[in-house]
Amino acid sequence: MASPAVQAPRSAPSKTESYVDNKRKDDIRRANIVAARAVADAVRTSLGPKGMDKMISTASGEVIITNDGATILNKMEVLQPAAKMLVELSKSQDIVAGDGTTTVVVIAGALLKQCLSLLNSGIHPTVISDSLHKASLKAVDVLTAMAVPVELSDRDSLIKSASTSLNSKVVSQYSTLLAPLAVDAVLSVVDPAKPDLVDLRDVKIVKKLGGTVDDTELVKGLVFDKKAKILVIKDVERDEIEFITKTLNCLPIANVEHFRAEKLGYADLVEEVSLGDGKIVKITGIKDMGRTTTVLVRGSNQLVLDEAERSLHDALCVVRCLVNKRFLIAGGGAPEIELSRQLGAWAKVLQGMESYCVKSFAEALEVIPYTLAENAGLNPIAIVTELRNRHAKGEINTGINVRKGQITNILEENVVQPLLVSTSAITLATECVRMILKIDDIVTVR
Repeated sequence: MASPAVQAPRSAPSKTESYVDNKRKDDIRRANIVAARAVADAVRTSLGPKGMDKMISTASGEVIITNDGATILNKMEVLQPAAKMLVELSKSQDIVAGDGTTTVVVIAGALLKQCLSLLNSGIHPTVISDSLHKASLKAVDVLTAMAVPVELSDRDSLIKSASTSLNSKVVSQYSTLLAPLAVDAVLSVVDPAKPDLVDLRDVKIVKKLGGTVDDTELVKGLVFDKKAKILVIKDVERDEIEFITKTLNCLPIANVEHFRAEKLGYADLVEEVSLGDGKIVKITGIKDMGRTTTVLVRGSNQLVLDEAERSLHDALCVVRCLVNKRFLIAGGGAPEIELSRQLGAWAKVLQGMESYCVKSFAEALEVIPYTLAENAGLNPIAIVTELRNRHAKGEINTGINVRKGQITNILEENVVQPLLVSTSAITLATECVRMILKIDDIVTVR
């Protein structure tokens, strides 16, 4: 009887095979970083009040002019998986804070650049990832310590914050009108029972072509775009029905047999108003009106109208941030420079590779003041150097005043933003970069 064949032990992978495998993983990681940085570089020039606008032409022939980071990235045809992560990053910032969508992507791009240098120095991706996480937690603590508390009764501070958001938009010349309007709209829908929560679905934005952005108004009631007089309406959006019933304090009736007086809403005035080349129906003086409001946005052409709507949405989100977390922080690159200084000092007391990684994180944050100065036509190296010196002297609110083209106390210039915008930008950007760092292979499946 033949003896069973003895299976030869599998030999360990050779050094050559191990080297090739590691090199492949390294190449994939670097390719991901390069692709993601390309997305960040695409929107970097649109950062700040003096940032450039992008003209987007879609396949259907639609033209969009905007400098809103979320809109630009949403319309971009990004195919590389890691680059798509930066598009999703911008969407996440838009959901959490509503503003800072360009900032978060620019910070992520700068962090990825520093990560590439650290990888070239031979530091392991896991060490870099853990160090970035620690640095981001420290950064949030520093930002919180810098923040100034604000009350909802302080209407001026809320308007200043909304104005800062609007000043970087195409419709910045209308910020004196839109900022107070955004503040009043949000405050009117705040429920005293839940003072820290605002549902922006209670603020309806209605666009109507004609006039200028100056004609934009806040309506305490309902506004309908009047179209052809069709008796039966079908496929009405559920959200729209909910908004109408909440505003009129009535109940939806699905069947005529259920028609009851207690289900009806009451209003003093229903008027048909001619605007430009069309008409609207305005319902005001509503009895027992719900906590909703309507903003009627006007514009001379569709491009301006669409951008005014996007800008107003960002301003509403900024005010919502202040309702959720009632702290303000300086803008103009001041918090980023202060973060860079304090994290740089903290890195010196850390040990080993962690020190290098935190130092790189601190250097990456300087991309915001550098880019603000660059986009404003100033000398970025001179500006950032001067900011470092001023912050080292304890002037923590010193930032770039792009209108005056010089360094000033940004809080005194009323350039402020919600704390939530800054903290979420740092946290989300770091999370995204850590995810990209940890990827060492791309598997394509059908």
